[in-house]
Amino acid sequence: MTKILYTAHGTATHGGRGNGEARTDDGKVAVKLSVPKAMGGDDGPGTNPEQLFSLGYSACFLGAMVNAARRQGKTLPEGAEVSADVSFADREDKVGFAIVPVLTARVPGWSKADIEANMKLAHDICPYSNLIRFAHEVELRAEG
Repeated sequence: MTKILYTAHGTATHGGRGNGEARTDDGKVAVKLSVPKAMGGDDGPGTNPEQLFSLGYSACFLGAMVNAARRQGKTLPEGAEVSADVSFADREDKVGFAIVPVLTARVPGWSKADIEANMKLAHDICPYSNLIRFAHEVELRAEG
């Protein structure tokens, strides 16, 4: 069995992505949600799950790049950054939807080849990358 190191608890209410709300159980994150015009929504003042995923993925991947650099005997410079473009797309099977991410890293003072090598190792380390690249079972629980 996998050893769980940490569990985040988030709850969406009032319709979820359709102008609802989402928050963590500890109150550190609380957001209003709205649907972008590109997805048929009103582009209201709230954020959306793709924006939240892009923040989580970019932060996690940058941490993985720090770890990857350390494994290679290097130090990632303070100004390094990762941007995540997270797209919401139709699945080819037409049953549901897909998340399509693109990661871009900028590392001051490093060559493109060094950044690419670090990103490749970070892609193996990062749990978001692992989740996207490999099928994972999701336990579904219903409470009455």
